[in-house]
Amino acid sequence: MARLTADVSLAALARYDAVIDVRSPGEFAEDHLPGAINLPVLDDDQRAEVGTLYVQTSKFLARRLGAALVARNIAAHLEGALSDCDGSFQPLVYCWRGGQRSTAMTTVMEQVGWPVRRLEGGYQTWRRTVAAALHDGETAPALKLVLLDGLTGSGKTEVLARLADHGAQSLDLEGLAAHRGSLFGRTEAEQPSQKLFESRIYAALSALDLSRPVVVEAEASRIGRLTVPPALWAAMKAAPALRLSAPFEARVERVLRDYEAATEDAAVRDALLTRMPSHHSREQVAQWRALSQAGDLRALATALMRDHYDPAYRRASAGSRDLGEIVMDGDVNRAAEAIAASLSRRERGS
Repeated sequence: MARLTADVSLAALARYDAVIDVRSPGEFAEDHLPGAINLPVLDDDQRAEVGTLYVQTSKFLARRLGAALVARNIAAHLEGALSDCDGSFQPLVYCWRGGQRSTAMTTVMEQVGWPVRRLEGGYQTWRRTVAAALHDGETAPALKLVLLDGLTGSGKTEVLARLADHGAQSLDLEGLAAHRGSLFGRTEAEQPSQKLFESRIYAALSALDLSRPVVVEAEASRIGRLTVPPALWAAMKAAPALRLSAPFEARVERVLRDYEAATEDAAVRDALLTRMPSHHSREQVAQWRALSQAGDLRALATALMRDHYDPAYRRASAGSRDLGEIVMDGDVNRAAEAIAASLSRRERGS
């Protein structure tokens, strides 16, 4: 019988040669442990077929069909993805609750001779850990957040990515959400699920020293269709802010560059513009749509920043605790260095 473990810390997971998720591809896509690979013992269609047979026809026939399918799939993994693994291969295997599917895989792996472990409680052990850290205010870790604030196009995302080069820590929520946090902000074909977004956040925080400040871009509570989890959002609302500023024209240039791929389809632009907040008049939205349809993206970006993004930023930033301003003069590295220096002085209490 495979030995059990309930340790899902990043340090513990890193000790395994592979973390193997044997759930269906659909379950895996919704959420999974960091770095896990998907070797399903039942795919989505097979899982549905067995479940339907179990409920509508016969539990015995469902189990027999399931066993046959699981055996074939495990054999395919042994001859495929696992074929190059030698006798020292040490995997961690999990399913939904640590039950039949992971037991089937680990039983075969033990017979092969691999020192395999099974995650007690399965994926649910991981999910409870993530939820406790990001949803429960009593068990959430204390976070020393500093917001990186600034108007659209000031270069916050670029600066955030450079902070590590200067010894500062950051959390890129937009990167984890696959969305730039604005109307044209989606950066992948689809954003992750809410659960996968939270898993990414938890894994990213686990890799940081939480006794030191962590810089996070000032965001709304929603990034695209995803919601910042409550414990993190509470810490963000209480955090002081450093402001990043840049000249208006430089901001327009950056927006045009950063959102070029997201705005190249005129039909997509038009559809997004029809979803503008209701406080904008129909006449104003019609003007923006006309600029879009004419292909005048510079004029469109200028108008949106002047009449939509900048006013929205000023409303959202009212009352925030300001730690000072960093001027973006076009040198991203210099701005990141200035922010890191400011944080270092803050840590020293000077």
